[in-house]
Amino acid sequence: MPSTSTITAQHVRELLRSPDPDPRLVLLEGRPRVVSAAEAGTDRYRGAVEVVSRDDLTARLGSADPSDQELETLASRLQTVVAELGG
Repeated sequence: MPSTSTITAQHVRELLRSPDPDPRLVLLEGRPRVVSAAEAGTDRYRGAVEVVSRDDLTARLGSADPSDQELETLASRLQTVVAELGG
């Protein structure tokens, strides 16, 4: 995953394709990461901000296989939400 503070289509794709049964996209120290729900609750991720779970994201998508353009749009929307939160 890119080491950047911006949520990208690659982050969204990684979340959707994660082999974990309950992955989350979180921000830790300003960097997006895809982690399992169980891992998100550990000391290693203390202070991380959950952006979205795969379940929530797929419920909003209405499609299990979004296009590259849809991934870009989703990433942009998620980044906007994070920016409004001050993340």
